[in-house]
Amino acid sequence: MDAPLFADESSPPDDAAAAAAARYADNMKGLLLAVLSSAFIGASFIVKKKGLRRAGSSGSSAGSGGYRYLLEPLWWVGMVTMLVGEIANFVAYIFAPAVLVTPLGALSIIVSAVLAHFILKERLQRMGVLGCVLCIVGSTVIVLHAPEERNPSSVEQIWYLATQPAFLLYAASAVAVSLVLMLHCSPRYGQTNIMVYLGICSAIGSLTVMSIKAVGIAITLTFEGINQAIYFQTWVFAMVAITCIIIQLNYLNKALDTFNTAVVSPVYYAMFTILTILASAIMFKDWSGQSASDISSEMCGFITVLSGTVVLHSTRVGDPSPNSDLYMPLPPKISWHVQGNGEFGKHKNDDLLAADFITLVRQDYFT
Repeated sequence: MDAPLFADESSPPDDAAAAAAARYADNMKGLLLAVLSSAFIGASFIVKKKGLRRAGSSGSSAGSGGYRYLLEPLWWVGMVTMLVGEIANFVAYIFAPAVLVTPLGALSIIVSAVLAHFILKERLQRMGVLGCVLCIVGSTVIVLHAPEERNPSSVEQIWYLATQPAFLLYAASAVAVSLVLMLHCSPRYGQTNIMVYLGICSAIGSLTVMSIKAVGIAITLTFEGINQAIYFQTWVFAMVAITCIIIQLNYLNKALDTFNTAVVSPVYYAMFTILTILASAIMFKDWSGQSASDISSEMCGFITVLSGTVVLHSTRVGDPSPNSDLYMPLPPKISWHVQGNGEFGKHKNDDLLAADFITLVRQDYFT
């Protein structure tokens, strides 16, 4: 007879009760760490955005492919803040399932939106606030009806789950979509469509969470005396996690440098949450055994989150591009003088054609 895949599947009643109490305690630790993580990550969006703006004012911006922000101290402060938040998030995934930790990222939306209002002077329209509320409400519904994740007790068990056909198909699809977005869509539509950069971050991010979960279990078991470093699967998961994190940071910087922070945060959160829960459900088969009512509630939560994302995207106010013609400088040849009767005098250079005149302010910007 085959051994159970998860350690608590065939435990006696007393052991099962003790395991349930331990899971509850771990979930509480994961909950607190996830809240702390959201606070740091939400603040890091603002600090990094100010660093990106400062770097872009004196050179090529991150949105146009520049890396001058790497020399900006303020960006590194934001990076350290995000690192602290991600470490807390990493530890939270060790203690609690992804379906509990990931949706709590909604708190980072509130933190970043409030700080962006006071620090970056970015105004979120009323419909944008509605979209933000829809994202949070939808995510709450998902959390309340999400399946309970069964935590494997070794890296080999996670490797077995990760090499199942269903998850391999999901992983291949996520990588393929990300490659299309990076190689084809990013050069053409990255500066105008927020879904390009954030789609890459979200798809790759769902794979990051699965890898981090495996690495976290390996670290926990190693500290308990069961060395997981001897298995090659541990190092494969570690390399996948590092690679995915680097890709996420790169395209998240591009998104922050190009679009309004108050919109980047909730859209990224919504997409990342949906894909991460989907990846977790496929890999750990959490939805098997759920009632039709719970599955329907989760689908309603998904639709609500997607609706909020659409509302936010349709009401976004993007940051003016450095190359925009919003305030074009006058050519040095152009000069005007006002005569005594209040009429405009002639241009000093009569040989300039009417085609030389430019629009200084776009009418549709002020709505």
